[in-house]
Amino acid sequence: MEFREHIRDVADFPSAGVLFRDITPLLGDGQAYGAAMERLAAECAPLTPDVVVSVEARGFLVAAPLACLMGKPLVPVRKPGKLPCATHSVSYELEYGADTLEIHTDAIGAGQRALIVDDLLATGGTASAAAALARECGGEVAGYAFLIELAALGGRARLGGDGLGDNKVVALVKY
Repeated sequence: MEFREHIRDVADFPSAGVLFRDITPLLGDGQAYGAAMERLAAECAPLTPDVVVSVEARGFLVAAPLACLMGKPLVPVRKPGKLPCATHSVSYELEYGADTLEIHTDAIGAGQRALIVDDLLATGGTASAAAALARECGGEVAGYAFLIELAALGGRARLGGDGLGDNKVVALVKY
């Protein structure tokens, strides 16, 4: 299946000059959505993760079904103040701003392999922040998975800087 056919381009969103890749048409087609999750699960299986780490909010739409298909626990990474227990926190730069993410301190056990999942890889800032949180819990990064990669923004190289190399980054659609 050609997943690119189910992704819509939206000009000047969320700000002027940005071309937004909208996954809602993919989510709106049950067959395409299911096929995308099955393909992602198959491509991520060799990474042998113990947990699937999901980045708020669109990342939840990818990570939750992926975790179910892989039979792995889901670990949410959220914006400040959204998790009810003790958290680790990290601040990072986005392509158009800055943000902070948190994870429960007991979300990942020592040595557990975390698959970091989000809907889109751009500059790699959000995924790198989630990876830092997984490590702060005592885990290690098994790899990264995305529906979409914006290759020109260099996120894959940034994640490769974690010593994982390009073969640990899975993306179904590359622009």
